[in-house]
Amino acid sequence: MFAAYATSFDRDQPLTGLELGERPEPDARPGWTVVDVKAASINHHDLWSLQGVGLSEESLPMILGCDAAGVDADGNEVVVHSVIGQSGHGVGPREPRSILTERYQGTFAERVAVPAWNVLPKPKELTFEQAACLPTAWLTAYRMLFTNANVRPGDSVLVQGAGGGVATAAIVLGKAAGLRIFATSRDAVKRMRAVELGAEEAFEPGARLPHRVDAVIETVGAATWSHSVKSLRPGGTLVISGATSGNTPKAGELNRIFFLELKVVGSTMGTKEELAGLLSFCASSGVRPVIDSVLPLDQAREGLAKMASGELFGKVVLTV
Repeated sequence: MFAAYATSFDRDQPLTGLELGERPEPDARPGWTVVDVKAASINHHDLWSLQGVGLSEESLPMILGCDAAGVDADGNEVVVHSVIGQSGHGVGPREPRSILTERYQGTFAERVAVPAWNVLPKPKELTFEQAACLPTAWLTAYRMLFTNANVRPGDSVLVQGAGGGVATAAIVLGKAAGLRIFATSRDAVKRMRAVELGAEEAFEPGARLPHRVDAVIETVGAATWSHSVKSLRPGGTLVISGATSGNTPKAGELNRIFFLELKVVGSTMGTKEELAGLLSFCASSGVRPVIDSVLPLDQAREGLAKMASGELFGKVVLTV
Protein backbone atom coordinates (compact mmCIF):
# COMPACT_ATOMS: atom_id res chain seq x y z
CA MET A 1 0.00 0.00 0.00
CA PHE A 2 1.08 3.60 -0.58
CA ALA A 3 2.28 5.52 2.49
CA ALA A 4 4.35 8.47 3.75
CA TYR A 5 6.98 7.26 6.21
CA ALA A 6 10.13 8.16 8.10
CA THR A 7 13.39 6.40 7.22
CA SER A 8 15.86 8.57 9.15
CA PHE A 9 16.06 11.51 11.56
CA ASP A 10 17.37 15.04 11.05
CA ARG A 11 16.79 17.69 13.74
CA ASP A 12 17.58 20.61 11.44
CA GLN A 13 16.00 19.38 8.18
CA PRO A 14 13.38 16.83 9.21
CA LEU A 15 11.89 16.37 5.74
CA THR A 16 15.11 14.74 4.50
CA GLY A 17 14.03 11.55 6.26
CA LEU A 18 10.57 11.45 4.64
CA GLU A 19 9.87 8.84 1.96
CA LEU A 20 6.76 8.24 -0.16
CA GLY A 21 6.15 4.77 -1.54
CA GLU A 22 4.96 1.23 -0.91
CA ARG A 23 4.84 -0.32 2.56
CA PRO A 24 3.54 -3.68 3.82
CA GLU A 25 -0.16 -4.06 4.56
CA PRO A 26 -1.07 -3.61 8.27
CA ASP A 27 -1.44 -6.71 10.43
CA ALA A 28 -4.75 -7.03 12.25
CA ARG A 29 -3.67 -8.91 15.37
CA PRO A 30 -6.30 -10.25 17.81
CA GLY A 31 -8.40 -7.40 19.20
CA TRP A 32 -7.33 -5.01 16.42
CA THR A 33 -9.09 -3.81 13.30
CA VAL A 34 -7.94 -2.40 9.95
CA VAL A 35 -9.37 0.94 8.83
CA ASP A 36 -9.36 2.09 5.20
CA VAL A 37 -8.12 5.67 5.59
CA LYS A 38 -10.12 8.34 3.78
CA ALA A 39 -8.45 11.38 5.39
CA ALA A 40 -5.61 12.05 7.82
CA SER A 41 -4.40 15.35 9.24
CA ILE A 42 -0.87 16.59 9.91
CA ASN A 43 0.38 17.53 13.38
CA HIS A 44 3.62 18.88 14.84
CA HIS A 45 4.01 15.35 16.21
CA ASP A 46 4.82 14.20 12.67
CA LEU A 47 7.66 16.71 12.32
CA TRP A 48 8.98 15.74 15.75
CA SER A 49 8.97 12.10 14.67
CA LEU A 50 11.13 13.05 11.67
CA GLN A 51 13.48 14.75 14.13
CA GLY A 52 13.70 11.61 16.27
CA VAL A 53 11.58 12.86 19.16
CA GLY A 54 9.72 9.96 20.77
CA LEU A 55 10.87 7.53 18.09
CA SER A 56 13.90 5.22 18.04
CA GLU A 57 16.11 4.13 15.15
CA GLU A 58 14.97 0.55 15.76
CA SER A 59 11.37 1.56 14.92
CA LEU A 60 12.24 2.76 11.41
CA PRO A 61 10.80 2.78 8.84
CA MET A 62 7.71 4.24 10.51
CA ILE A 63 4.57 5.36 8.70
CA LEU A 64 3.72 8.84 10.02
CA GLY A 65 0.34 10.23 11.06
CA CYS A 66 -1.79 9.83 14.18
CA ASP A 67 -5.15 11.26 13.04
CA ALA A 68 -7.51 9.46 10.66
CA ALA A 69 -11.11 9.03 9.60
CA GLY A 70 -12.15 6.19 7.34
CA VAL A 71 -14.13 2.98 6.96
CA ASP A 72 -13.70 -0.11 9.11
CA ALA A 73 -13.89 -3.77 8.03
CA ASP A 74 -17.67 -3.79 8.55
CA GLY A 75 -18.23 -0.75 6.34
CA ASN A 76 -18.78 1.70 9.20
CA GLU A 77 -17.54 5.29 8.93
CA VAL A 78 -15.19 5.77 11.87
CA VAL A 79 -12.70 8.07 13.59
CA VAL A 80 -9.45 6.73 15.09
CA HIS A 81 -8.46 7.63 18.66
CA SER A 82 -4.69 7.69 18.43
CA VAL A 83 -3.71 7.09 22.08
CA ILE A 84 -2.71 3.43 22.36
CA GLY A 85 -2.33 1.51 25.61
CA GLN A 86 -4.16 3.70 28.09
CA SER A 87 -6.90 1.09 28.59
CA GLY A 88 -5.18 -2.27 28.02
CA HIS A 89 -7.55 -2.98 25.12
CA GLY A 90 -5.66 -4.70 22.30
CA VAL A 91 -2.27 -4.33 24.01
CA GLY A 92 -0.43 -5.79 26.98
CA PRO A 93 -1.75 -4.77 30.42
CA ARG A 94 1.56 -3.16 31.36
CA GLU A 95 2.12 -1.30 28.10
CA PRO A 96 2.52 2.43 28.77
CA ARG A 97 0.41 4.99 26.96
CA SER A 98 1.73 6.09 23.57
CA ILE A 99 0.56 7.90 20.47
CA LEU A 100 0.40 6.21 17.08
CA THR A 101 3.83 6.25 15.36
CA GLU A 102 5.67 6.11 18.69
CA ARG A 103 5.27 2.31 18.69
CA TYR A 104 2.83 1.48 15.89
CA GLN A 105 2.57 2.35 12.19
CA GLY A 106 0.53 5.48 11.52
CA THR A 107 -2.27 6.87 9.38
CA PHE A 108 -0.49 8.44 6.40
CA ALA A 109 -1.31 5.33 4.40
CA GLU A 110 -4.13 3.65 2.55
CA ARG A 111 -4.84 1.50 5.62
CA VAL A 112 -4.00 1.50 9.33
CA ALA A 113 -4.38 -1.11 12.07
CA VAL A 114 -5.49 -0.04 15.57
CA PRO A 115 -7.11 -1.72 18.58
CA ALA A 116 -10.84 -2.10 17.91
CA TRP A 117 -11.41 -0.17 21.17
CA ASN A 118 -9.76 2.89 19.55
CA VAL A 119 -12.39 3.24 16.82
CA LEU A 120 -15.36 5.59 17.30
CA PRO A 121 -18.37 6.18 15.00
CA LYS A 122 -17.97 9.20 12.74
CA PRO A 123 -20.97 11.53 13.01
CA LYS A 124 -22.78 11.78 9.69
CA GLU A 125 -22.71 15.58 10.02
CA LEU A 126 -18.91 15.64 9.61
CA THR A 127 -16.97 14.95 6.42
CA PHE A 128 -13.99 12.58 6.54
CA GLU A 129 -11.70 15.60 6.20
CA GLN A 130 -13.34 17.42 9.12
CA ALA A 131 -13.40 14.34 11.35
CA ALA A 132 -9.71 13.63 10.67
CA CYS A 133 -8.79 16.99 12.24
CA LEU A 134 -10.25 16.17 15.64
CA PRO A 135 -8.32 13.33 17.38
CA THR A 136 -5.10 15.23 18.16
CA ALA A 137 -5.15 19.05 17.90
CA TRP A 138 -8.86 19.54 18.52
CA LEU A 139 -9.00 16.90 21.25
CA THR A 140 -6.00 18.56 22.90
CA ALA A 141 -7.77 21.95 22.84
CA TYR A 142 -11.01 20.40 24.13
CA ARG A 143 -9.26 18.81 27.12
CA MET A 144 -7.22 21.97 27.81
CA LEU A 145 -10.32 24.15 27.96
CA PHE A 146 -13.00 22.02 29.53
CA THR A 147 -11.09 19.51 31.67
CA ASN A 148 -7.84 21.17 32.73
CA ALA A 149 -8.68 24.90 32.64
CA ASN A 150 -12.18 24.08 33.91
CA VAL A 151 -13.57 27.31 32.48
CA ARG A 152 -17.28 28.15 32.35
CA PRO A 153 -19.41 30.32 30.05
CA GLY A 154 -18.51 33.96 30.58
CA ASP A 155 -14.93 33.26 31.65
CA SER A 156 -12.10 34.88 29.69
CA VAL A 157 -9.29 32.92 28.02
CA LEU A 158 -6.08 33.96 26.28
CA VAL A 159 -5.02 31.72 23.38
CA GLN A 160 -1.37 32.17 22.43
CA GLY A 161 -0.17 31.68 18.86
CA ALA A 162 -3.35 31.89 16.79
CA GLY A 163 -2.90 29.95 13.57
CA GLY A 164 -1.75 26.59 14.87
CA GLY A 165 -4.12 23.64 15.02
CA VAL A 166 -4.60 23.61 18.81
CA ALA A 167 -4.89 27.40 19.01
CA THR A 168 -7.51 27.70 16.27
CA ALA A 169 -9.44 24.83 17.85
CA ALA A 170 -9.38 26.57 21.23
CA ILE A 171 -10.73 29.79 19.70
CA VAL A 172 -13.60 28.06 17.91
CA LEU A 173 -14.52 25.73 20.78
CA GLY A 174 -14.23 28.50 23.35
CA LYS A 175 -16.47 30.84 21.39
CA ALA A 176 -19.07 28.10 20.91
CA ALA A 177 -19.02 27.41 24.66
CA GLY A 178 -19.68 31.03 25.62
CA LEU A 179 -16.15 32.02 26.61
CA ARG A 180 -14.56 35.43 26.04
CA ILE A 181 -11.53 34.67 23.89
CA PHE A 182 -8.43 36.81 23.37
CA ALA A 183 -5.68 35.67 20.99
CA THR A 184 -2.15 36.60 19.96
CA SER A 185 -0.16 36.21 16.76
CA ARG A 186 2.87 37.86 15.17
CA ASP A 187 0.97 37.90 11.86
CA ALA A 188 -1.63 40.61 11.23
CA VAL A 189 -3.62 38.38 8.87
CA LYS A 190 -3.77 35.60 11.47
CA ARG A 191 -4.93 38.10 14.08
CA MET A 192 -7.73 39.18 11.76
CA ARG A 193 -8.73 35.58 11.11
CA ALA A 194 -8.71 34.83 14.83
CA VAL A 195 -11.30 37.56 15.33
CA GLU A 196 -13.34 36.18 12.43
CA LEU A 197 -13.33 32.79 14.16
CA GLY A 198 -14.68 34.24 17.38
CA ALA A 199 -11.90 35.93 19.34
CA GLU A 200 -13.09 39.13 21.01
CA GLU A 201 -9.76 40.78 20.19
CA ALA A 202 -6.38 39.66 18.85
CA PHE A 203 -3.06 41.23 19.80
CA GLU A 204 0.63 41.12 18.96
CA PRO A 205 2.60 38.80 21.27
CA GLY A 206 3.34 40.43 24.62
CA ALA A 207 0.66 43.10 24.29
CA ARG A 208 -1.26 44.25 27.34
CA LEU A 209 -4.76 42.74 27.44
CA PRO A 210 -7.91 44.71 28.34
CA HIS A 211 -7.96 42.79 31.63
CA ARG A 212 -6.40 39.72 33.19
CA VAL A 213 -7.92 36.43 32.12
CA ASP A 214 -9.17 33.34 33.93
CA ALA A 215 -7.09 30.92 31.87
CA VAL A 216 -4.35 30.81 29.24
CA ILE A 217 -4.03 28.18 26.51
CA GLU A 218 -0.28 27.86 25.93
CA THR A 219 1.30 25.87 23.09
CA VAL A 220 4.08 28.28 22.05
CA GLY A 221 6.34 27.86 25.09
CA ALA A 222 9.43 29.94 25.80
CA ALA A 223 8.54 32.91 23.57
CA THR A 224 5.18 33.58 25.23
CA TRP A 225 5.58 32.05 28.70
CA SER A 226 6.21 35.29 30.61
CA HIS A 227 3.30 37.03 28.89
CA SER A 228 1.03 34.07 29.66
CA VAL A 229 1.84 34.15 33.37
CA LYS A 230 1.48 37.94 33.59
CA SER A 231 -1.89 37.84 31.80
CA LEU A 232 -3.58 35.69 34.46
CA ARG A 233 -5.79 36.97 37.25
CA PRO A 234 -4.94 35.84 40.79
CA GLY A 235 -5.82 32.15 41.07
CA GLY A 236 -5.97 31.75 37.29
CA THR A 237 -4.88 28.68 35.34
CA LEU A 238 -2.21 28.30 32.68
CA VAL A 239 -2.63 25.09 30.67
CA ILE A 240 0.34 24.07 28.53
CA SER A 241 0.40 21.31 25.92
CA GLY A 242 3.41 22.26 23.79
CA ALA A 243 6.49 24.40 23.39
CA THR A 244 7.03 25.00 19.69
CA SER A 245 9.33 27.98 20.39
CA GLY A 246 11.44 26.09 22.93
CA ASN A 247 11.02 24.74 26.45
CA THR A 248 13.32 27.06 28.41
CA PRO A 249 11.83 30.54 28.96
CA LYS A 250 14.14 33.39 29.94
CA ALA A 251 12.12 33.92 33.12
CA GLY A 252 10.16 31.25 34.94
CA GLU A 253 8.02 33.90 36.73
CA LEU A 254 8.07 31.73 39.86
CA ASN A 255 7.49 34.64 42.25
CA ARG A 256 4.36 35.65 40.38
CA ILE A 257 3.12 32.05 40.22
CA PHE A 258 3.30 31.40 43.94
CA PHE A 259 2.38 34.90 45.12
CA LEU A 260 -0.77 35.05 42.98
CA GLU A 261 -1.50 31.35 43.59
CA LEU A 262 -1.59 30.60 39.88
CA LYS A 263 -2.12 27.06 38.63
CA VAL A 264 0.12 25.59 35.91
CA VAL A 265 -1.34 22.43 34.39
CA GLY A 266 0.27 20.16 31.82
CA SER A 267 -2.06 18.64 29.23
CA THR A 268 -1.50 15.92 26.65
CA MET A 269 -4.06 14.74 24.11
CA GLY A 270 -7.29 13.45 25.68
CA THR A 271 -9.31 10.36 26.48
CA LYS A 272 -11.56 8.33 24.22
CA GLU A 273 -14.53 9.62 26.21
CA GLU A 274 -13.43 13.22 25.62
CA LEU A 275 -13.06 12.52 21.89
CA ALA A 276 -16.60 11.12 21.85
CA GLY A 277 -17.77 14.30 23.57
CA LEU A 278 -15.92 16.46 21.07
CA LEU A 279 -17.42 14.58 18.11
CA SER A 280 -20.89 14.97 19.58
CA PHE A 281 -20.32 18.67 20.34
CA CYS A 282 -19.23 19.38 16.74
CA ALA A 283 -22.12 17.38 15.28
CA SER A 284 -24.80 19.06 17.39
CA SER A 285 -23.46 22.62 17.57
CA GLY A 286 -22.42 23.15 13.98
CA VAL A 287 -18.80 23.76 15.03
CA ARG A 288 -16.41 22.60 12.32
CA PRO A 289 -12.61 22.29 12.32
CA VAL A 290 -10.63 25.06 10.64
CA ILE A 291 -8.91 23.54 7.60
CA ASP A 292 -6.00 25.39 6.01
CA SER A 293 -5.68 23.09 2.99
CA VAL A 294 -6.49 19.61 1.67
CA LEU A 295 -3.84 17.68 -0.25
CA PRO A 296 -3.64 14.15 -1.68
CA LEU A 297 -1.46 11.73 0.25
CA ASP A 298 1.22 11.79 -2.44
CA GLN A 299 1.73 15.48 -1.61
CA ALA A 300 2.49 14.79 2.06
CA ARG A 301 5.91 16.43 1.69
CA GLU A 302 4.28 19.72 0.70
CA GLY A 303 1.89 19.49 3.63
CA LEU A 304 4.65 18.80 6.15
CA ALA A 305 6.71 21.65 4.68
CA LYS A 306 3.78 23.99 5.28
CA MET A 307 3.60 22.81 8.89
CA ALA A 308 7.37 23.30 9.32
CA SER A 309 7.22 26.85 7.94
CA GLY A 310 4.33 27.90 10.17
CA GLU A 311 2.63 29.40 7.13
CA LEU A 312 -0.77 27.92 7.86
CA PHE A 313 -4.01 28.71 9.65
CA GLY A 314 -5.77 25.61 10.87
CA LYS A 315 -5.21 22.00 9.84
CA VAL A 316 -3.54 20.50 6.78
CA VAL A 317 -5.42 17.37 5.70
CA LEU A 318 -4.21 14.53 3.50
CA THR A 319 -6.77 12.50 1.53
CA VAL A 320 -6.46 8.94 0.26
